Amino acid sequence: MDLEVARNFLIALSIGALIGIEREKKKDAEPGRSVGGIRTHILLALIGAASAWQARELAMAWIFVVTLAVVGIAVVANHLRNPARSQDGASGLLSEVAAFTACLLGGMVVVGHAALAVALAVAASAVLAYKQPLHGLVERIGVDDIYAGIKLLIAFFIVLPLLPNETIDPWQAINPHALWLLVILISGLSLVGYVAVRWVGTAHGIALTGITGGLVSSTAVTLNFARSSRLQPEAAQAHAFSAGILLAWLVMFLRAVTLVAIVNAGMLHTIWIPFALMGLVTAAFAGWHYRASLTATAPVEQQGVAIANPFSLSSAIRFGALFAVVLLVVKLAQEHAPGTGVYLVSALAGSVDVDPLILSIAKANQGNGNLAQASTAIVIGVLANTAVKCAMVAGLGAGPTRRHIAVASAAIAVAGLLAIWLF
Repeated sequence: MDLEVARNFLIALSIGALIGIEREKKKDAEPGRSVGGIRTHILLALIGAASAWQARELAMAWIFVVTLAVVGIAVVANHLRNPARSQDGASGLLSEVAAFTACLLGGMVVVGHAALAVALAVAASAVLAYKQPLHGLVERIGVDDIYAGIKLLIAFFIVLPLLPNETIDPWQAINPHALWLLVILISGLSLVGYVAVRWVGTAHGIALTGITGGLVSSTAVTLNFARSSRLQPEAAQAHAFSAGILLAWLVMFLRAVTLVAIVNAGMLHTIWIPFALMGLVTAAFAGWHYRASLTATAPVEQQGVAIANPFSLSSAIRFGALFAVVLLVVKLAQEHAPGTGVYLVSALAGSVDVDPLILSIAKANQGNGNLAQASTAIVIGVLANTAVKCAMVAGLGAGPTRRHIAVASAAIAVAGLLAIWLF
């Protein structure tokens, strides 16, 4: 006996059983709606494996093709004559497609793609089993979200290859291809955060909303919770709002380090200490306020954050233009006013938007750049951004929330500046 052939048939049998178990449960839950259960799908996988083996051994590929055609006709005929489907008007082909998939994957095992066939079988079983979560996810996706996803794919697969992959300015700072790739990176990270918000919702707790919303925009979370503190200025609500704001800032710190790691990993050894200290201080204040909100006697009303889909081609172009300007200004500052000039540019740019600043400095210092100065500039930009958001809370918020955020901001600034001075 050829042990490899026996192993392949055993794998095909296992694939049929894997898909068949889920279909067996479905058959028990909804009688008459499934093509078959575990035995049927095991046999279908073995039919696919046996026909593929014969086609290979006899050098007659038509054997496998005819087998697939017969199986396809059989499952379609079962669909048409199924009384349960005709009574309730169901027209889905899920069970029939699952049966055909088992047969096809069984054939893949024999022709030398066992690992891929098993992986696809696991994926198929997950798709079959997680019906409700998948349907729930689709219900949360709006038409605008679909358009945004398509536009992101257009930006990556159509626009990006058309851009020249060389610098186009006299200062050798702006590479359209690299610039647009980083714009897509930021858009992709924001889109992931937006999907997380849509998945968990924005009314599942202020802390959770702060974390997921921070992936999209910590500024948007800060504005929303600051305004909410005017409507609920009591101490209990103030602790909750402060925790949500600080958690969004903590996510922003983590996001900044992630961007640096992607663009210029060599900077990590100089930048991780300041961000670790600022992150620890932020996490400590956020944790304290969160515990205080849990122990408060007054109930905290759940607050939603109005976050729109962060990606559109127009916003990506605007971000790209801002990124190019910041990159060019940083490059000029490094050449003509190293030190103080770079720090001043970082403070000004960071007060507007920290993402293009981080990307610009990290990219401008690739290779033999001054990594210590670059890390200091990024920290200064992030602290400037934090100060602006603290001012937003002071101007738009009310009650103890303003004091909480002011104290936390001061502590974050001290931690960041102390890290710069010591390290």
